[in-house]
Amino acid sequence: MTDYSQIQEETARLADLSDDLSIPVPTCPGWTLAELVTHVGQTHRWAAHVLRERVQEKIWSREVPSGLAEGQSGDAAWLRSGAADLLETLRVTDPATPVWTWGPDKRASWWPRRMLFELVVHRADAELALGLDPEIPAGTAVDGIEEFLHNLPHAAWVTRPLARLDAEGATIHLHASDTDGEWTITQGPAGKITWSRGHAKSSAAVQGPVSDLLLLLYGRRSPDALTVYGDHDFLTRWLTTAAL
Repeated sequence: MTDYSQIQEETARLADLSDDLSIPVPTCPGWTLAELVTHVGQTHRWAAHVLRERVQEKIWSREVPSGLAEGQSGDAAWLRSGAADLLETLRVTDPATPVWTWGPDKRASWWPRRMLFELVVHRADAELALGLDPEIPAGTAVDGIEEFLHNLPHAAWVTRPLARLDAEGATIHLHASDTDGEWTITQGPAGKITWSRGHAKSSAAVQGPVSDLLLLLYGRRSPDALTVYGDHDFLTRWLTTAAL
């Protein structure tokens, strides 16, 4: 279960990075920190709405009121306010409550883990935009990799283009160099993937610090910054297509 204090801490870190909202965010092309903060804060409000209203049908984040005027961007205070409301909603919601999610688990317990890694990755975006090297604790990064792989088969906007790679049966192995963590991803039919923990010979393998492996999956690290074995071209195409 996600420690809610991590959500609070990651929100505070992102808010502290958001003094100059005009700074471009290279890992989110076309965005500045203003768009990044607005996206994260709107996502918090979306999750809180789904939980509070026990939403059962698909709803887009843009359908949920943001508290911002038309065309207005969020700032650090607005980000903190939305996170506080989300945290309070999480604390009073039974994790077993049935609600809509885009992942495989249709319960309230799906949302805090998703919100944590939404924050972790976008906090890293902000740090990279400011020329800082993101630091993600190893345990958090391990859980982030498994959360990504757990949800990926249900992200239709990703599995459809993965199917066009014509790579059924190809495999990718991730090997953490600084902690106990190995995963093998297998490309299945119709773009769906399966994955397992442990070592296996694969079409392509990547080795590096576990925080970099997490950022690699999200398209925030280039495989060129890590140690790659096997089919580098396939790995690059797969990562470009699969990044959430």
